[in-house]
Amino acid sequence: MKRYFFKAILIAITLSSCTKDLDVGAVGALDESQVSNPEQAEGFVIAAYSQLGNDEINRAFSMYQYGNVRADDAYKGGGGISDGDVFHFMETFVTSRPDQWNYDGIWFNIYVGIRRANEGLRILNQFTTAEYPLANTRKAELRFLRGYWYLMLENLFKNIPYIDENVPAADYKFVLNNEFTRDEILDKIAADFQYGTENLPATQPQIGRANRYAAYAFLAKTRLFQAYKQNDQHTVTSIDAGRLEEVVQAANQVLSSSYGLQPDFANNFLSGSVFENGKEAIMSVQFSSSDGAGRGRVNFGDMLTVPQGLGCCDFQKPSQTLVNAYRTNVNGVPLFETYNQQNVDLAQETIDPRLDHTISRPGAPWKYDPNLLVSNGWSRNIALYGTYNSMKENVSPDALINIDPFYGNTKPRIMIRYADVMLFKAEALIELGRHNEALPLINEIRERAANSTGRLVKADGTPTAKYYIQPYIAGENIIWNQENARKALRFERRLEMALEGERFFDLMRWGVAAEVMNAFFDAERPSRSIYQGARFTKGRDEFLPIPQNQIFWSENRYVQNPGYN
Repeated sequence: MKRYFFKAILIAITLSSCTKDLDVGAVGALDESQVSNPEQAEGFVIAAYSQLGNDEINRAFSMYQYGNVRADDAYKGGGGISDGDVFHFMETFVTSRPDQWNYDGIWFNIYVGIRRANEGLRILNQFTTAEYPLANTRKAELRFLRGYWYLMLENLFKNIPYIDENVPAADYKFVLNNEFTRDEILDKIAADFQYGTENLPATQPQIGRANRYAAYAFLAKTRLFQAYKQNDQHTVTSIDAGRLEEVVQAANQVLSSSYGLQPDFANNFLSGSVFENGKEAIMSVQFSSSDGAGRGRVNFGDMLTVPQGLGCCDFQKPSQTLVNAYRTNVNGVPLFETYNQQNVDLAQETIDPRLDHTISRPGAPWKYDPNLLVSNGWSRNIALYGTYNSMKENVSPDALINIDPFYGNTKPRIMIRYADVMLFKAEALIELGRHNEALPLINEIRERAANSTGRLVKADGTPTAKYYIQPYIAGENIIWNQENARKALRFERRLEMALEGERFFDLMRWGVAAEVMNAFFDAERPSRSIYQGARFTKGRDEFLPIPQNQIFWSENRYVQNPGYN
């Protein structure tokens, strides 16, 4: 397979280069002072985009380690506790430490993306629109990318140094990480996305570039996080109605666009040109192979989640609790309070079809191939992590690319999709007391799920499981008041967005992470020895510690997050 992110200008950008005798620039490299024309400036924009795909097996920008494994959706997986032990520390919380290399790595690599965006903005500021007609569009793209990186960083670490294009790289270490509050940083992030809504085109001629609706989608996401006000102990103290109104307004722009739900849920997670960058994928990271770039721009970040039966390495094992959440009652709706009292019997009970689009299980087809059945042998350590596998980010065997000993693929990684924005709007409406307006949005997603069973069949054409899901009908299968609407919305987000890196951040936003995670540990502990000492400490574990190496680098200017001193 061969795919281009977009027609790239091959300009290398180096931060520094040194020899024994003198400092010299790398061959073919440019620094900011040497840029003299739009073609060269375009190279810096491309370099900023490229960082989206510059993750690797231990720093996944898909956030699976930080959003799924750190939540109740997945176990770390792999060969055992010592296999990627820092992620075990992270999923159990009690031994999570500021000196873990993975925290330093994700912080550093996000700031690489921020720095590239800032460098590009400084360069573009040198050109008038007469000299470079696309200058404002490219500025908006860079501000979009910067906003994306800062939103990720802010939701991981909270107390972060905010650095824009006006700060020289040499001065980065002097910027404090407690200069701005979370609310102030989210406001700066929103400003970048707002700029994008005003300066990006509705469509882009090249796949992979941000457009106006991607900016609106992330503006809605940012304002939603900002609506939930936190104190210094990360407790949600209030919900800002004005911010919620902004969520609704931004989401409306996306929902009135040409984007929409895929008719089949599966279409979002299949490889091949027919499905990739589809109508639901508002913004995606592009990957490629056979493009002259070494081993290709394949998805390194999710390589570890490939089942052992297809190669390596069986990380991100869906939790039994998540599987249980997909059971439905006689009315075709979730069991909000009792879904996890015992494990679902997948041969006898009715389930939401999204389970078999999201999670593989022994005896069921892998990626809709009835001749390729999952078996227990696909799992490395059943005693610790069970036999389920994550499917959304993975592909059919013929689409795997061997990067010995790992296996990658070139399927684009969706950064935000239409269903996500629908749920942003529904959440805002419910918290505004307008839950009746949220009901059609949630039901549209549920109805799509009900219509997504065509591929879920065995070799003989019979359904893989007993699928039964119904929309919510007020007064029949649910009492649709604000409290129940909130439960339905939060449950729907889990079912729809499972294993897409969002779960922990949802729990943090709602202020229920401690409650949910400690209940999860209590439920899983009898059958999962990995959680014997696990405990979520409220007021600390909502955010990661500031990496110790970054505190050293700042010469102790950075202040550590609460509870990690």
